[in-house]
Amino acid sequence: MLLRLRIALPDRPGALGQITRVLGVAGTDITQVTVLERGGGRALDDFTLFCPDGTSKEALAKSLLSVPGVTVEGVWTTREAPGTYPELEILKYITTAGDRALSTLIDSMPVLFSADWAAAGTDKEPRSLVYSSWRAPADVPLPEAAPPRPVASTLESGLHIIAAPLPPLALTLMLARSEGPAFHRMEVHRLTRILEIFLTLPSTERMVARQLRRGE
Repeated sequence: MLLRLRIALPDRPGALGQITRVLGVAGTDITQVTVLERGGGRALDDFTLFCPDGTSKEALAKSLLSVPGVTVEGVWTTREAPGTYPELEILKYITTAGDRALSTLIDSMPVLFSADWAAAGTDKEPRSLVYSSWRAPADVPLPEAAPPRPVASTLESGLHIIAAPLPPLALTLMLARSEGPAFHRMEVHRLTRILEIFLTLPSTERMVARQLRRGE
């Protein structure tokens, strides 16, 4: 199975080697490392790990705390394909998706961001759900108003979300994760760039308009 691990660690020679040794003893295989931020002698990294079935997330996190200066921010399940550029593949599919451009985008977001589900709702009152990925709840907690730009937050329920406006379409997209840490600003930036490209595709508005008409 694939797991995503987010840890803060000392930004010094040898620290990463200590991490990899602990993960190796646990039987995991590191398939990808992403540096989210560095500064003040600390680094925040995301690791994608291939782990034997039945690997305990709690035990894995506990073993990492044996490394001096390490803080585990989260261990959660992921479906993201490591070692590739999946957003480029998704954007390629969207260009040929016809009227399913929006649903293709939404179905892809949980995989790209190691999240649980994604959905889009209308900006106009009464707000209504337009499309959601298969793991979304029946009652998607759409924001009361569309944010001016993509923003990450954590709801009172503990659900981590990114709410992102799609102004040309009068829609708001939501991405949600119940496991693991809150969405990092680098994840928000990555989503922002994907949506910017999606909205600049020449046929996006026409394809989405046809999809919305069929759903009325």
